[in-house]
Amino acid sequence: MPKIFITRKIPELAEKMLREKGYEVEVSQKGDALTHDELIFALQAKPYDAVLCLLTDKIDDLVLAAAPSAKIFANYAVGYDNIDLAAARARGVAVSNTPAPSTSQSVAEHALALMVAVGRRIVEADQFVRDGGYRNWDPLLFLTPDLVGRTLGIIGAGRIGSRLAFHAARGFEMKVIYHDLKRNEKIENELGAEARPSVEAVLGEADYVSLHVNLDESTRHLLNAERLALMKASAVLVNTARGAVVDEAALVTALREKKIAGAGLDVFEHEPELAPGLKDLPNVVLTPHIASATLETRDDMARMAAQNIIAALSGQPPPNLIE
Repeated sequence: MPKIFITRKIPELAEKMLREKGYEVEVSQKGDALTHDELIFALQAKPYDAVLCLLTDKIDDLVLAAAPSAKIFANYAVGYDNIDLAAARARGVAVSNTPAPSTSQSVAEHALALMVAVGRRIVEADQFVRDGGYRNWDPLLFLTPDLVGRTLGIIGAGRIGSRLAFHAARGFEMKVIYHDLKRNEKIENELGAEARPSVEAVLGEADYVSLHVNLDESTRHLLNAERLALMKASAVLVNTARGAVVDEAALVTALREKKIAGAGLDVFEHEPELAPGLKDLPNVVLTPHIASATLETRDDMARMAAQNIIAALSGQPPPNLIE
């Protein structure tokens, strides 16, 4: 009977699917992310045939070595920067992810929510009311520009970036510009989006900048101090991709010195720690990596992770194999 280890409790659908196949499924009962040592210890307990891991699990060669019988590490995430792909390939271990179609919608929704929250100063205004500051209607209180008619710059116009472009263009009548390694003719033709030749060109023109790129060595600190300085003083930065795409210390400086107007962040460079001073800034909205946290998306991700494992243990290529 194949044995599966799930490193943390996720929606029950995945476990149900795996048990229905006759697999023995063990789920970590810690209730929190396993430390690196705890994960190694857990994997050494049994000869596991597959591991369903999360983005909070650092899967390096030491972890892979702790599960020598595992045929696949199925990542419960779209990104997979937590996994040493080279080490996995060297050991002949498949790696998969969960790019559920609903992820595009949920993350795009959250990016849009952050745009509105920062742009309209929703969190600041909420705190103002809670602190007793609201005495009467004031025509000059919390004045902000409309989103309608502003320019949204998208860095990475893949599935999520394209969905955000749709909501921004159709819902808020925003002009959409983008930079991507591949031209996206669909959003150009359907939404009137315009490609720009570089990240710098987007940053200099956009009123809102939203990041939708994978994290690798080419995108780490993609937005550094020099590039942040190219943004308008009235611009807002939104990041629902990976925290290390932005130099967080440089961002704190830019926000504190009002070189940009604000930021909405769902991800952080050294999660769960924040760069010093970030949480004290009034012009930033922070959420705890929940952009994909909808019931539909998390169930879809669980389904896909289970399907990847079932395929691998059946001798088939996982549907979402990372090449």
